[in-house]
Amino acid sequence: MIASLDPAAPADPAAPAAPALDPADPAFARDPYPYYARLREQGPAARVPLANGTYAWLVTGYERTRAVLADPRFSNVPPQGAGRPKGDSPAQRARACLARHMLNSDAPDHTRLRRLTTAAFAPRRVDALRPRIEELTAGLLREMAVRLRRDGSVDLVDAFAFPLPVLVVGEVLGVPEADRADLREWTYRVGSPADALEPGSVDEAWTGLYAYFTELIARKRRAPGSDLFSALTQDATEGGLDDGELLAMAFLLLFAGYETTMNLLASASLLLLTHPDELTAARRDPARWPAVIEETLRHASPLEGTTWRHTTEDVDLGEGVVIPAGASVLAVLAAANRDPRHFPEPDAFRPGRHMAGAGGTRPAPHAAFGHGPHFCVGSRLARLEATITLPRLLAAFPGLRLTADPAQLPYRPGLLVRGPRHVPVTTAPLPAPAVSA
Repeated sequence: MIASLDPAAPADPAAPAAPALDPADPAFARDPYPYYARLREQGPAARVPLANGTYAWLVTGYERTRAVLADPRFSNVPPQGAGRPKGDSPAQRARACLARHMLNSDAPDHTRLRRLTTAAFAPRRVDALRPRIEELTAGLLREMAVRLRRDGSVDLVDAFAFPLPVLVVGEVLGVPEADRADLREWTYRVGSPADALEPGSVDEAWTGLYAYFTELIARKRRAPGSDLFSALTQDATEGGLDDGELLAMAFLLLFAGYETTMNLLASASLLLLTHPDELTAARRDPARWPAVIEETLRHASPLEGTTWRHTTEDVDLGEGVVIPAGASVLAVLAAANRDPRHFPEPDAFRPGRHMAGAGGTRPAPHAAFGHGPHFCVGSRLARLEATITLPRLLAAFPGLRLTADPAQLPYRPGLLVRGPRHVPVTTAPLPAPAVSA
């Protein structure tokens, strides 16, 4: 699985522990940053008890996060027997197969698996998608206008932030549009803490995904197209994917291809609607839009944390912190991106920090797409989609405003991906204030 709330067995019980962390808690999902700030003040890493009864080391500072992500002593291969005991079942077998993707591997396997996908996300091929992204964006905006006229309000996540990246990645990978609703539900479940869902729903999602991708791959072998899945199924050269790796790659590319971009678009829209001065500035100066996107990636990282890692030996992080061998480690990108030592006023949404100043200097690069060998292969595509769609969305509906208190909007639970689940909006005028007699 892409990430799990079942890290390895507890480390040394004598090590100090931070307050318990429940990723399924709606309040934590809505605003995890104060918790991460407290951890960051404790040192390079903190040993944290999780609500599922296990322990993990969380790395929350910018420099240490980047160091961990580039250090081969922090393995991406899930340790055997990690987390809660799980009996054999069709769902567990499906999960074990789909978990064989490249984010859960180290070199040389990771190098081979990444090489097979890198060409599909090369700059030339990604940039060639611009006309199609523009076309898809125009279609979704027309549909939004119809729904706004008919219903008076829409959910920006359902109407725009979700369908746009799904349509784009569906074309890259060759996933039929008709399947997107089921895939969204399944991937939502497997990327969330089991404690936040109905019993059995995660198992149903794993078996559903396994069955779906098995049939999709069979169809691509019978009738290949020009998409990435077809190319991967037809690759019979040495170093190509075996059947299990092909299933895992299909799952990873779909999940990563839309989930993070959906959260980027939803978070950027919400931030601009709650920061009208920044929205006005971007509308007046189109050159600010890339800065808006980079600041959203920093301020509201669509990936809250990386995949789980485990130490292959004792690792000294400095300041008296030694993570023992075999410990589960999570590099928290959202926390690293709010490290005040690298980003002044880290909790403020200030796109201007990403524009060159008088001296031509820019701030440290954010860590939203990771760092090191597992840096997000789709980062260029995510930026392109946001650069194209956000200006068009907010130009098409100049009177767009929220219909709910932003402080009460629900967020996706878990430690993997982060974004608002709903962003309800309208273009109707504000109601007139009551006139006292």
